[in-house]
Amino acid sequence: MNFVVIFGPPAVGKMTVGYELAKLTGMKVFHNHMTIDLVLEFFPYGHKKFHTLVNEFRRRIFEEVASSELPGMIFTYVWALDKPGDKEQIDSYCQIFKERGADIYFVELEASLDERLERNKSEFRLSKKSSKRDTSRSERNLLQTEEQYRMNTDGDFFYEENYVKINNTELSPEATARHISEEFGFVTV
Repeated sequence: MNFVVIFGPPAVGKMTVGYELAKLTGMKVFHNHMTIDLVLEFFPYGHKKFHTLVNEFRRRIFEEVASSELPGMIFTYVWALDKPGDKEQIDSYCQIFKERGADIYFVELEASLDERLERNKSEFRLSKKSSKRDTSRSERNLLQTEEQYRMNTDGDFFYEENYVKINNTELSPEATARHISEEFGFVTV
């Protein structure tokens, strides 16, 4: 069992790369908006109940997947690296898999802001993330997040083992997924 955390700033291509990696490896993709968009139907972003539900849904899905016969899970996450609560959240998710003997991998993606602004409007992204379909609002959020948080490392990631950082500005999602698979020696299907 593998648990792969793909992180980076908004619209860097985490979900798209995750789906390409899933095609190569047979792992399942759990992109962060699967729970976000569901809970937004009930509570606004930032509401205490919003965060509680998102976390609980994720935790339960992780527990079931980690104890299953699946080859692994790819989880995408916008990780504010300077926000301690985000690291605690990721660590708690990883612990679920570690307790069941899974190997943990971290993939950091980075891309230029101009490229991310273009990707923010991509058809695939909009088809999978209903809350991003208001592209003007989504772009404002992307730019605000860029100013407010540190979204990429500078040679100072928390973990050294099973970690790769990829600038995918000029790489296709398929090429990025192949790079990840080769870097970690994932078995391909």
